[in-house]
Amino acid sequence: MSISNITYHWGSDNVLIDLGNRIQPKIRILFWAEFLFLSGWATIFLIKATPLFTNWLSTLSLTGASLLYIIASYRLLSRMFYREKILLSVHSLDIIQRTPFMIKSNRYEWDMMGPLHYVGKPKKTDHPLRGYVYDYFGFETQERLIHNLYTEGNLYFNYGGFAVKFGKGVYSWNAEEIVNIMKLFIGDRIVLGPEWQGMIQEHQFGDN
Repeated sequence: MSISNITYHWGSDNVLIDLGNRIQPKIRILFWAEFLFLSGWATIFLIKATPLFTNWLSTLSLTGASLLYIIASYRLLSRMFYREKILLSVHSLDIIQRTPFMIKSNRYEWDMMGPLHYVGKPKKTDHPLRGYVYDYFGFETQERLIHNLYTEGNLYFNYGGFAVKFGKGVYSWNAEEIVNIMKLFIGDRIVLGPEWQGMIQEHQFGDN
């Protein structure tokens, strides 16, 4: 499953921005690795529980195996089929997150939103065992993958004293496109952080 393209759907009084599923291939490998690890332990418990006896240890092993299979499947499907959408209307912005098991939608009024920021991938400190020239043992690579795994989003704004993060896996050029659509639809009601000016200038310079 490759990273989905961002699509835009214009309605009579709204715009739906479908960010799709933007999980990087390396992150997908981690998801599958976790699934296989949990399934392996579940299989061990299942083998220990068969043939089924009436003693409590067999029952406990069977219950543990079932729970591990359920947890592993739930986590894999939730992550692999995660989708994110942004609904723009005249008065608000809705962030919609969908998995096969749930739909989460939060609404934010334009007038109460702080400036929209792009943070990209947050910086992290280097692993203490990282080589100065080359990461021979893979410690740094592994930490960066885990760091990217738990990133909530590359876009954020403050709302009611809290940071609202969204846009997982959205690169800077995608973010500029999204902002241009927002500006076109809502005008100056959306306020941008100072980093946007530098991003736009950088990309314009790179095109020359």
